Amino acid sequence: MKQVDIKDLSEDDLTEKFAEQKDVLAKMKLSHSVSPLENPMQIKQTRRTVARLKTELRKRELQAK
Repeated sequence: MKQVDIKDLSEDDLTEKFAEQKDVLAKMKLSHSVSPLENPMQIKQTRRTVARLKTELRKRELQAK
């Protein structure tokens, strides 16, 4: 998910996407430790998406103060 797309999301959508992507990342890591994923770069992409979402949530939190 690109930063431009993330900025357009509402705060509720951001929170929902963040939780969803965090769960996806945890499942990917677990399944990768058991047997290698077909595309391990997905872990990297998902981790970065989680970071982007968390950054945007924090940015909005600070602007609200």
